[in-house]
Amino acid sequence: MMPKVKIAVQEADFDLAQEYGRIAQDNNDGAVVTFCGKVRDFNEGSDITSLTLEHYPGMTESVLEQICLQALQRWSINHLTVIHRVGRLDLGEQIVFIGVSSPHRGDAFSACEYLIDFLKTKAPFWKLEASEQGERWLAARDTDEAAANTWQQGKA
Repeated sequence: MMPKVKIAVQEADFDLAQEYGRIAQDNNDGAVVTFCGKVRDFNEGSDITSLTLEHYPGMTESVLEQICLQALQRWSINHLTVIHRVGRLDLGEQIVFIGVSSPHRGDAFSACEYLIDFLKTKAPFWKLEASEQGERWLAARDTDEAAANTWQQGKA
């Protein structure tokens, strides 16, 4: 069976139940792992009011495709979904969805973790955080870079 892959960069919100249902339909899969990232109300000691995400159309999707291909080569995956929103997002709104289904839980968990680690460090998204003190552009965190580096050093 060829893996089914969905990659989307969009302004519109996504429906968690619908996305879960789409990847959980295969009876050959014993594991479905999902991750949903949301806009939180704090970051590095500041109260956040909104987050604006920008991207480089075409390049962003290409990088996401590369990251997904690497996951598909590394683990046994039947369904893989990556959805990332762009535009202005308010507190509590969904930013990113990653869903993986696999015959085995280890592959599903590892692939999902790998995808978010590399998405946060390699995909060309730019984040503008707004707070009562003003706006600031965010860089990738050292902890995100360290997580991605562990995969390159052979984390299984």
